[in-house]
Amino acid sequence: MNLRAHAFPLGLLLLVPLAPAIHSLSTISPVWTFLAGAVGIGVLADWARRATEQLAAKTNAAIGGLLNVSFGSIAEIVLAFFVLASGNTEVVRAQIAGSIIGTSLLGLGLAIVVGSIGRPRQLFNRDQAGQMSSLLVLVVIALLLPAVFDFASGHLAPGANQAVSDEHLSLGVSVVLILLYAANLVYTLITHRNVFSPEKEIRNDSPAGSDKEKAAEWTVKVAVGVLVAATVFIAMEAHLVSGALEDTAKVLGLSPIFVGVIVLAVIGTASDLFAASWFARRGKMGLALNICVGSAIQVALVVAPLLVIGSWFMGKPMNLVFDNPMALFAIASAVLIVNNIARDGETTWFEGILLIGVYLLLALAFLFLPVIA
Repeated sequence: MNLRAHAFPLGLLLLVPLAPAIHSLSTISPVWTFLAGAVGIGVLADWARRATEQLAAKTNAAIGGLLNVSFGSIAEIVLAFFVLASGNTEVVRAQIAGSIIGTSLLGLGLAIVVGSIGRPRQLFNRDQAGQMSSLLVLVVIALLLPAVFDFASGHLAPGANQAVSDEHLSLGVSVVLILLYAANLVYTLITHRNVFSPEKEIRNDSPAGSDKEKAAEWTVKVAVGVLVAATVFIAMEAHLVSGALEDTAKVLGLSPIFVGVIVLAVIGTASDLFAASWFARRGKMGLALNICVGSAIQVALVVAPLLVIGSWFMGKPMNLVFDNPMALFAIASAVLIVNNIARDGETTWFEGILLIGVYLLLALAFLFLPVIA
C-alpha cells in the first residue's frame, strides 16, 4: 500500500477513537458520542469501500460484483442491527426508507451535479438503467404490500391477531425478495453479463483537471485485512451510536423517524455518496448510477429482508409495515423521479439539482413531523 497516497484518509482514522473516549466521560452529553460515532463510521465505511474496490480490481467482473454486493452496505447493516437490538424498530424502518431516498436522490443528484462540471451532458447505458428501473418498481410494490395488507386485514378482520399476521407476511416477503435479488445477480453476472460488462459502459469525456484512474495497488491480503478491521471497528462505533440514539433525539428535539430517515441513513450510506461523485467526476456516470440506484435496490431487496429474518433469531420480530405514510410516499416519489430521469440515457446538471431539491423537500417534511412524547 502506498501510504503517501493515502495520507489524508489515514489521518482521518484519528477521529475513530473519539467516540469511545467521549463515551467514557460520563459528564459529556450523549449527543457528542453520537456525533463522534457517526463521523467514525463514515471514515471506516470509506476504508471498507477502498478495500472492496481493491479486491474487485484483483478479480474478474463477476467476483468483483459479488464483493461489492456483499460488502457495500457493511456500515448500514451493522448499524441497523444494533439499533434493532435496542428495540427501536420504527427507527430501523425509517433508516431503510432513508437509505433508499438518500442514495437515489441525494447521492445520485450530487453525482450528476459534480460530474456535469465542464460537461454539457453525461451519457450512460440505457439497458442497465432500464433493468434498475424495473427493480425500483419492485421495491415500491414490495414495501407498499405489507402496509396495504395491514390496513385491509385490520378492516376485514378487526379481532384477528394483526401483529402476528404482519410479521408472518413480512417474513415471507423477505424470503421472496432475497430470491429475486439472487436471480438478479445471476442475470447481471452470468446469463446476461455481456449487457452489463465494462465494455458496454459509456465513458464521458473527462474535463481538464479531472483525476485519472489508478490501478489496484493493494495485495489481496492487505485488502482483506483492511476490510475485516473496518468491519470490526464499524461494529464498535455502531454500538455507541445506537446507545446514544434516544438521548440525542430528545436533546435535539428530533422525531425518531427523522433520525432514521435522514441522520442514520446518511451515516450508513456515506461511502456510496462519496464513491458515486468520485466516479461521476471521472466520466463514469453509468457506474455512479449503478452505485446510487444499486445501493437503494440492495437496501430494499437484501438489507431490509436480512433485518426481518435476523430479528426473528434475535427474539424481536420486526415487520415491514411502515406506520408513517410519509416514508412510503418518500420512497415512491424517489422511484418516480429517478425512473423519469434515467429513461433517456443521459443527464444534465439541472436534473441533478432536481433530485437534490426533492430530497430537501422530503427532509423538511420529516423534520417538521411532530415528536411523540
